[in-house]
Amino acid sequence: MQIKTVRVKEDHAKDLANGRMLLLQDEVTNPEDLGEEGDILRVVSESGTYVGKGYYGRQNKGIGWLLTRQADTDINQSFFDHLIGKAIGLRAPFYQDESTDAFRLFNGEGDGIGGLVVDYYAGNLAVHWYSEGIYQLKPMILDSLIRMTGAVSIYEKRRFATDGQYVEGDDYVWGECQEFPLIVRENGVNIAVDLNDGAMTGVFLDQRDVRKAVMDRYAQGQTVLNTFSYTGVFSVFASLGGAKKTTSVDVAARSKDKTIEQFAMNGIDPDDHHLVVQDVFDYLTYARKKGLRYGMVILDPPSFARAKKRTFSAAKDYGKLVGEALELTEENGIIVASTNHGKISPKKFRRFVDEAFQEAGIRYEVLETFSLPDDFRYNKQDLQSNYLKVLIIRRKD
Repeated sequence: MQIKTVRVKEDHAKDLANGRMLLLQDEVTNPEDLGEEGDILRVVSESGTYVGKGYYGRQNKGIGWLLTRQADTDINQSFFDHLIGKAIGLRAPFYQDESTDAFRLFNGEGDGIGGLVVDYYAGNLAVHWYSEGIYQLKPMILDSLIRMTGAVSIYEKRRFATDGQYVEGDDYVWGECQEFPLIVRENGVNIAVDLNDGAMTGVFLDQRDVRKAVMDRYAQGQTVLNTFSYTGVFSVFASLGGAKKTTSVDVAARSKDKTIEQFAMNGIDPDDHHLVVQDVFDYLTYARKKGLRYGMVILDPPSFARAKKRTFSAAKDYGKLVGEALELTEENGIIVASTNHGKISPKKFRRFVDEAFQEAGIRYEVLETFSLPDDFRYNKQDLQSNYLKVLIIRRKD
């Protein structure tokens, strides 16, 4: 690991000095000096003004992250001890919550280290590495985690394959090997997770507050359509909240077995619910032709997805998705509209909803809005890192 000096354009240097942490490819004027991923970068402006220190690691359009703006701070074991210790302290309320033992322990740039995410699952850690650069710093980071978290085991998710996908392989890193599924708790509900089965674990922790709202305030007596259902966790919460029946739809073949597993962990008979393995848009078309209607429709699609017949881009197609869901929603029914696309602003997201309802000639009211929960700390100088937008909407018929 070497220290390399990189120069950035003057206007970009100001952005970095004012709080942005991601280093972009096109702002570096001497890319030939970058060296190898994992090298420490000393970042200066074109005129030589000191900006900060970081590391070289390619992630999407970025080539690395600033870690400190203090010239006298070294990127060493003490540095990682400090940031990870601070993150643990900030999660004290989650450690103390007896009804929940799954949460985000360290959230990338929000906790000071872009490209690094650590999730906590009942004493076990899943460490997500988003570039080869941060992976080169793994020995120091793991040392801090092992000493400071009291973890039972550590598994890793290497998300930096050359095609932008996941690096397959055994994800076990350290500690007591676990038997999966591992059962964790979220607001008193059991969730089955697997930390050694590819990129995903079985639950998206950022939706915790939304799931609780569905269970506590909106599901009672409803027929629920859960689209892009993944492992069916929203359907479990809806069922426990008193829904009459849920329909879970996902294109992935394994989604059905995973949803059955989630139901079983909570004493719910899956035969009382409808599980569909199908492209969501095909199902919406089918349901419309059959005249099916739902009291609640949950829309939590990926930012981008490609199926055999079509591609879905939240930035282009979310309004169309809301419009199609609206046709299946009962009068005065509820739509839970969610996106995790960082480049869709809250204003633009609301506009998607406005346009869909206007086109249908239906009024609506927003009952609640949600963004990232408290454990998902984000960089307040870069609002794209506060990526989650959720609207709970009621038709007004």
